[in-house]
Amino acid sequence: MCDFDAVWLDVLKIFPVLGGGSPGPSQPVEDAVYENVRRHLQELGNIDTFAAILDLEIQSVIRNVLSPKFWKHFQGDSVPTDLQTCIQDQALVIEALPDKNKLFTQFIDAINELYHSFNILMQVKPRLARLMNPEISSGLSSAKLLHEDSIKSYLRDSLLSQLPPAFSVVVGAFYWVHFKLYTKASHLALTTVDSEVFDELLCVGCNFDVEQCCCLRLTEMVNKTNMKLFEMNLIDRLTGSALTSLIKLKIKEHINDTCQGIFDRSHLKQLEKWLADVIMTWLKSIFTDWQTKDSAKELEVPSSVQSFKVKLTYYMYETFAQSVIGQFFSIIIDYPDSIPAIDDLKICMEKIDMRVYLTESLRSSLEARILHPGVNTMDILTGYVAAIKAIRHLDQSGVILEMVTAPIKDYLRKRSDTVRRVVTGLTEEGPTDLSEELAKGESIKDGKESGPDEFSNWENWEPDPFGIDANLMKYNNSKIMRSADIISMVVDIYGSKELFMTEYRNLMADRLLAHLDFNSEKEIRNLELLKIRFGESLLHSCEVMLKDVTDSKRINAHIHGDGNSNENQMFDISSLIVSAQFWPSFNKESLQLPEEIENEFKKYTKAYEGYKGNRTLNWRTVTGRVNIVIEIGDRTMDMVVSPTLAVIIYHFQNKSEWTIEELSSITKVPASALRRRISFWQNHGLISESSPGLFTLLEKETEKSQFEEMSLAEADDEDLESAMASASDQREEELQVFWSYIVGMLTNLDSMPIDRIHQMLKLFASHSGGVEFTQDELKHFLQRKVREHKLLFSGGVYQLAK
Repeated sequence: MCDFDAVWLDVLKIFPVLGGGSPGPSQPVEDAVYENVRRHLQELGNIDTFAAILDLEIQSVIRNVLSPKFWKHFQGDSVPTDLQTCIQDQALVIEALPDKNKLFTQFIDAINELYHSFNILMQVKPRLARLMNPEISSGLSSAKLLHEDSIKSYLRDSLLSQLPPAFSVVVGAFYWVHFKLYTKASHLALTTVDSEVFDELLCVGCNFDVEQCCCLRLTEMVNKTNMKLFEMNLIDRLTGSALTSLIKLKIKEHINDTCQGIFDRSHLKQLEKWLADVIMTWLKSIFTDWQTKDSAKELEVPSSVQSFKVKLTYYMYETFAQSVIGQFFSIIIDYPDSIPAIDDLKICMEKIDMRVYLTESLRSSLEARILHPGVNTMDILTGYVAAIKAIRHLDQSGVILEMVTAPIKDYLRKRSDTVRRVVTGLTEEGPTDLSEELAKGESIKDGKESGPDEFSNWENWEPDPFGIDANLMKYNNSKIMRSADIISMVVDIYGSKELFMTEYRNLMADRLLAHLDFNSEKEIRNLELLKIRFGESLLHSCEVMLKDVTDSKRINAHIHGDGNSNENQMFDISSLIVSAQFWPSFNKESLQLPEEIENEFKKYTKAYEGYKGNRTLNWRTVTGRVNIVIEIGDRTMDMVVSPTLAVIIYHFQNKSEWTIEELSSITKVPASALRRRISFWQNHGLISESSPGLFTLLEKETEKSQFEEMSLAEADDEDLESAMASASDQREEELQVFWSYIVGMLTNLDSMPIDRIHQMLKLFASHSGGVEFTQDELKHFLQRKVREHKLLFSGGVYQLAK
């Protein structure tokens, strides 16, 4: 008979794991014990059953003993409660951990204990192989248990099935310390510290005093822990997620530290080198540094690490591109010094599709930084031009440019002074973005002209970008966007060359009226450059205006040289004689001159008629400049002022007190405008308002005004109102031509919507060669008629007021 108790005791000597509980260290077993167990198993004929029982018991021990014991190390306050709520972002949690060294030691202790139990279990395989002969059984259970990776698989699966959410943070803290130790040398190489100060600093690796540095001991502990993880086949599955999060955090930190705010040099090569020399070398060290040099077989770095470099490179490009896009407003302002940063972003976008992110980020940045009332129009235009240059350098297709700058154009279109600022930027003295673009002399290209160029320059052809909204490509021909120059895009804000040229003509008229000694060469140069872009027909009136100035100087010289016309002359008159049909409309202001001054103008008119024969002059007395000398008391003031100001002070030499109504009646200037003009003389201490509406000449200087020492130029700037009607006012006058036709249509058809009115008026304009206009301009015109109670608007249709 078989003594089963004795046999079972022998079995427990060979396989202590069958005794239940935590497996203890295995003691050496004599050959007689193996022989006794083997013989009884052969007699019973159930070797496969025994192997299956042993296999199940190993799984049970791993699942119920080893795994809970391992995870018990990380229970409690390993990760602070307030950080567990954001466990999804492991990188931020790792960085925010208050005591990473504590987690570092916890992780090492847990791995050491697990590795000890793992080694005990790994002794089952050689003992089972010694117990069995290959001839005894080829059963599935025994073969499975004899496989060298079976216990590793059981351990890995059991640990992963019980994985707590915060464990990745613990692993991240462990490798955070490891990375700090590994990069200690490179950190010291980049830091220049005096030797005496260095002795007082903490070690950048272990954070202890330099004299008590324990970096080597900590590195040795890390290497042993990595070796144990590798032997248990846990280094990939148990630490992979935490390593990935930590590496991404380090990549982001490195980009912020080395690339933030630096746009004048390229960074991609430097980042790629850092990724290969630091990150990938550190990753490889996790798998190789613990190997001994005299080991029989050196383990190769897993292929997963090699392939991981591709993913990290992709992430590095993506993170760097996001950093550059986040600073793209500053890059735009710094252009062209920031071209290296744009080239880097262009390379990133070739590898990663970030068009949508770039568009949304840049649009929101522009809207927050410049599209609000606190920014003046000229600064917005400067930003718009810089954005065109920078984005066009990034994307030649023009699609991103169109999408990003659309809000700028919409906002500028709503500002009343946009066109005037554009014209000022084109023509003012000194270098500006717009004047430099105008000086290039490039002609505007439209779609028809760019067509042949596309085929003749086929080697540099680029397809339309992928992933862009089809509707945008439908309404914005990509070839036009590629070829349009900056001046064209700025003028296109209003979509009308005519309005732009009208405003240019207004500004030129103001300059000619204010400064008769203007720089004619500069004006002619600007005019020629504009003619190249916009054609001669739109600028013919400007040529006539310049000719009028030249002719006026010649006529003035002739009249002043005529001795007969200079007899009994009170003062000299120099006139600017304009051809009314070519100049912009003047403001509807009037000024009644004193009789003796008006007689002097009549003398000049008579002299002109004598010189020109069949022509005469219609004076616009409110426009111009008057040189006056004021002598009052012990004061003498030599000034250049507007005719209205001169007439006001002239009347006070005959009468020292005037009411506002009396002055308004004699000068034909409205009381509100007259009061504003009188304030000029009040500021100079010549007139005072003695009682409401009554103004008195001050014979003596009672108090010194802060404006008394003003220069002639400053005095001249007191009256900066344009003499010309605005472009919108002139446009309404042009549309007034159609009013009689609108009245006729509404009389016959009773009521009409605006789109039908627009269609019928455009038909009339095309046949009669009249003025072209948009539906928005017509709507503005009709709404003004509604405010004047000439039209009624109800239910989307217009009708005549009853």
